[in-house]
Amino acid sequence: MILVTGATGTIGSELVRQLAERGERVRALTRNPGTATFPDGVEVVGGDYADRDTLAAAMAGAEAAFLVGVFGPHANADTDLVEAARAAGVRRAVKLSAIGTGDPELGWIGTWHHTGEQALRDSGLTWTILRPSAFATNSLAWADEIRRGEPVPSRTGEGAQGVIDPRDVAAVAVRALVSDAHAGQVHTLTGPAALSEYDQAAVLGAALGREVKVVDLSDTEIRARMSAAGMPSGYIDGVQQGTAFIRAGRNATVTDDVREILGRPPRTYAEWVADHLDAFTAPAD
Repeated sequence: MILVTGATGTIGSELVRQLAERGERVRALTRNPGTATFPDGVEVVGGDYADRDTLAAAMAGAEAAFLVGVFGPHANADTDLVEAARAAGVRRAVKLSAIGTGDPELGWIGTWHHTGEQALRDSGLTWTILRPSAFATNSLAWADEIRRGEPVPSRTGEGAQGVIDPRDVAAVAVRALVSDAHAGQVHTLTGPAALSEYDQAAVLGAALGREVKVVDLSDTEIRARMSAAGMPSGYIDGVQQGTAFIRAGRNATVTDDVREILGRPPRTYAEWVADHLDAFTAPAD
């Protein structure tokens, strides 16, 4: 049995799908099991990271677990997941972390996964840590503007990142969950090229057959948008640090980890766009 936490999220939902296609026994943990949709044969359980009893029940009988904490300065979520896995006798655990974790130049945001990573290393479990770069799916935040023919807002300007298709992150997670071949390893996962948001807009425009213009947001505008969305001030501060780091060109890392693990090149951003073009053309619900 493989438990996937964060099972309705960007990586978790794709991981559940890929594991189910392999014929693995999969248990999906979600806060709202009644509204979640998963492939046939997947065991769906309800639970909340703040409720240790539900975590214990979800972990019971699992051989391996995919751990997705809460991104931000909430260390207890990660450590509680690790402790629940250890207490339940889970043998193998794979943690979804983030690129740059532990980099002092990244500032406070670079510490957000550090506690969880260290807890996993110290747990006695067979562990693997995945540190992906920016997800291609982040572009979906532009869908409304693109459908209306409006410029898309950029937070990071010309700062390039190794944009990765979440399907590749999930595929690496599958390998680490079903085998000890990646035990004790930290994989930094990127796409094949470092792309800025301007580069991504150009790829989208080429696929759509029209220009996608970009407008840079100031730090004040970014903060105002995040605040209006209900994000707490401390979280916004950390994200702003990360945004400045990227904008300055410090997250342009590209690795061969995906190729080495999967035996094929990582998908390009253009491939992701081609497979998801309907999201930018279909009328909004």
